[in-house]
Amino acid sequence: MRPIASLLCLVSAALLAACSSTPAERIAKNQAAFDQYPAAVQQKIRAGEVEVGFSPEMVRLALGEPARQLSRQAAGGTAEVWVYHRNGPRFSFGVGVGGAVGGHTSAGVGVSTSTGGYDPEEKMRVEFRDGKVSAVEYVKR
Repeated sequence: MRPIASLLCLVSAALLAACSSTPAERIAKNQAAFDQYPAAVQQKIRAGEVEVGFSPEMVRLALGEPARQLSRQAAGGTAEVWVYHRNGPRFSFGVGVGGAVGGHTSAGVGVSTSTGGYDPEEKMRVEFRDGKVSAVEYVKR
């Protein structure tokens, strides 16, 4: 069972690395769009920061894909809200051993990930109205 557990740990680490990216990596994949932005916007994106007036494309370059997307209804209309977490998807690892009738034993190993639902690691929400960031809310802990 030990080789299987080691293999699953390595696979989990590889999946976690593949899910995360940096602003520099996202910029490199979208260099032509990035080059069109003013220097002040480029500086914010490189730093992984967003501000009111950013387009969804600018936010994706700075922060990556949101963990969740919500719609908010208010008197002023509908807003789209992107939720970001402190960390990327989290992986867990578990091993179980159990007995069975007749003296047989069994073992199992599993890997899981969570990318949705309530998360105490939420760090910020970015609200869009009319295709532009209208508010940025940081969660303080």
